[in-house]
Amino acid sequence: MVNVIIGALVGLIGGGIITFIIQNTMLKNRRAQILKEADLEGEAMKKDKILQAKERFLKLKEEHEENVKERERRMQSNEDRVKGKEKSLTQKIEEVSRKEKDTDRLQGELATKVEANEVRYQELEKMHQKRVAELTKITGMSIEDAKNLLMESLKDEARTSAMVHIKEITEEAKLNANREAKRIVIQTIQRVASEQAVENAVSVFNIESDEVKGRIIGREGRNIRALEAATGVEIIVDDTPEAIILSCFDPVRREIARLALHQLVSDGRIHPARIEEVVVKTKKSLEEEIAETGRRTCIDLGIHGLHPELIRMVGRMKYRSSYGQNLLQHSREVANLCAIMAAELGLNVKVAKRAGLLHDIGKVPDEEPELPHAILGMKIAEKFGEKPDVLNAIGAHHDEIEMTSLISPIVQICDSISGARPGARREVVESYIKRIKDLENLALSYDGVNSAYAIQAGRELRVLVESEKVTDLRADELSFAISQKIQTEMTYPGQVKVTVIREKRSVNYAK
Repeated sequence: MVNVIIGALVGLIGGGIITFIIQNTMLKNRRAQILKEADLEGEAMKKDKILQAKERFLKLKEEHEENVKERERRMQSNEDRVKGKEKSLTQKIEEVSRKEKDTDRLQGELATKVEANEVRYQELEKMHQKRVAELTKITGMSIEDAKNLLMESLKDEARTSAMVHIKEITEEAKLNANREAKRIVIQTIQRVASEQAVENAVSVFNIESDEVKGRIIGREGRNIRALEAATGVEIIVDDTPEAIILSCFDPVRREIARLALHQLVSDGRIHPARIEEVVVKTKKSLEEEIAETGRRTCIDLGIHGLHPELIRMVGRMKYRSSYGQNLLQHSREVANLCAIMAAELGLNVKVAKRAGLLHDIGKVPDEEPELPHAILGMKIAEKFGEKPDVLNAIGAHHDEIEMTSLISPIVQICDSISGARPGARREVVESYIKRIKDLENLALSYDGVNSAYAIQAGRELRVLVESEKVTDLRADELSFAISQKIQTEMTYPGQVKVTVIREKRSVNYAK
């Protein structure tokens, strides 16, 4: 039994040893194979690295060679540039040397000429002094007297020549401008017409019979006093048949009084309470009519976007006159003239028409400040949001401010055309006569003028001169001088034509 057990143990141990030996042998073989594969892989990696190193070396070598070649090229270029600069510098040095030699030669020649000129100048000075002494001895005049005489003669000659040249240049410059301006003005006058409006400080209220006068006056004059107090208008009831005169400087108040009287007389009820009621209603109605007149005017002229207050002021122009010319008619006429001229000149027609309508807006303010109407109108228009071109045209149409827009001179010109055309305005006879006399006296103040006559209502001045004292050239000069003096010293509408007449008369008698 024991032997069996021992035999079994020996068999087990022997099998394990054999198995161990076999496994160990297999491990060694596996290890040897792995080492062999590792060696092979290492050799491959080594060869690959060597190949990469060679390629890198070759690439670096090529880059190095390229850099060396590039550096050599730059060095060669710099060398060529330096050689070029050296050559150019050498040429400039040679040129400077040549110019220095030429300069030295010219300085020598100049010094010689200066010496010769100095000698010649001394000789001329001696000859001049000798001749001056001879002339002084012959003429009996000193050097200063001769100089003064020569200067005066030269001044007169230069002044006459300059006047002739000025006239020729002025005529030549105005030739084309005058032709074009005349064409535009003629077309404007042809295309625009406005009826002549005569405004007075009084209005006449016609009545059917003189019995109405008593009712208007009322018991002890209470009705007429109430009417005068409510309207601010003086009511004149005299012996004029079937007429009552309303006197007031304000046309709006006169119109209110006229309309109120018309309603009172038509209604038949005339007493102080009724008068006050009718006057209040008439004022309100007239204000509405004024606003409607302003709106109709703007629509007729094609002007849009005006502030309501400016529209109301345009309507007030209907009851305002300037030198006998209705202000609304004048403003409408100026607006149309401005539009036509702006269209002819290629400017903004709407802005020109707007400025023309509003240019006299300063004549109808609610209050009367101490400002020129052009400046006041500009401030009013600025307050209600008008554009700078329109503001400048309003403020500058009487030259109170400087013109900064092309529309401004157009408004000024059209204002003058509308106001100066025949029949547009009336002047006080005394001021008209005074202006005519001032024109004639201005011409008579010149030497050589025999007589002067202002004709065509002061638009032409004819000057008769003495032929012995005034030459033809002096006549041209005199005409220009008189026109310039009128332009600078006098105020007049339109333009004044100055005609100087010089004639020679030879008279003999046969006996």
